[in-house]
Amino acid sequence: MKILVTGCAGFIGYHVAKKLISCGHSIIGVDSLNDYYSPELKISRLAQLGIDISGIKQNALVHGESGFCFIQANINDSSLYTTFLKDKGIEVVCHLAAQAGVRYSIENPQQYISSNIDGFFNIIEYCRANPKIKLVFASSSSVYGSNTSVPYRETDVTDTPVSLYAATKKADELMAHSYSSLYGITIIGLRFFTVYGPWGRPDMAPFLFTDAILNNRKLKVFNNGNMSRDFTYIDDITEGVCKVILNAPNGTSVPSFRIYNIGNSMPVHLGDFISTIERITGKKAQKVYETMQPGDVKDTWADTSLLQQDYGYAPTTRIDTGLTAFIQWYEDYYIRRLYDLKNV
Repeated sequence: MKILVTGCAGFIGYHVAKKLISCGHSIIGVDSLNDYYSPELKISRLAQLGIDISGIKQNALVHGESGFCFIQANINDSSLYTTFLKDKGIEVVCHLAAQAGVRYSIENPQQYISSNIDGFFNIIEYCRANPKIKLVFASSSSVYGSNTSVPYRETDVTDTPVSLYAATKKADELMAHSYSSLYGITIIGLRFFTVYGPWGRPDMAPFLFTDAILNNRKLKVFNNGNMSRDFTYIDDITEGVCKVILNAPNGTSVPSFRIYNIGNSMPVHLGDFISTIERITGKKAQKVYETMQPGDVKDTWADTSLLQQDYGYAPTTRIDTGLTAFIQWYEDYYIRRLYDLKNV
């Protein structure tokens, strides 16, 4: 199968591309390599896929390993669709490119409109021009906003986003619904719940907490620690995403548009999360308790029964197992690797 993966140098995109390549599929990956966080991490992920971007130009096609091709391009660049992706026989678009981060959206709203609204519009227009394509796209648990009913279910009202990031993801879902209804495109949205694991983003809690503890820095704990998150290990997320990409849902009555929660369904209290990192690293956190930050929500908890029913999704990774793997990767990449580079 030929599959387009946008945001392929991002955390989830990299893992999804790697999994699909290992299954023998032909992948075209697109990423702008922007500097929201260090492009070096994104470049290192691409290197794991056999892509060396040194010396390449923007909008150039680079061949990697096992049928993987990479294009460094912005999803708002029209030449991406008219030149590189035209007549490529793509069967599925897995759209993971987006401007991430709840807090960053408070200070940089325009970036979210450009990437998450305009960029998504370009993707669904590409699918409209190629109506046999199935579109699988990343939404977010943040769309549940100030909803206090847990666990979150896809049937819950999502009209109260508390960040612009959440509002853009809700807008994507609405646009996807209208395009599916008007043009008969098969579109599936996945609401991700706090994904963590090796190669994870440096702006997310698992990285921030581990980094602070291992480097003896103060650790900010918001809402005085009275929070919980449905932390979901990357391998479980990747398995679920690939099931949706590669398979039809169980049964025959599933509509051409559907939204699914994809999480672990086992929320972890923030204090327990920090304690687990302390136990694995053998170091104590220097906790500084602060109030809730704008855009945050107190708890997240996914009801994933619909995804389990339709695609057999069943996460299996315990939080201690996932954090052990993440911390080992962090030490390998950020401590041993940087030490070796300094001593070359």
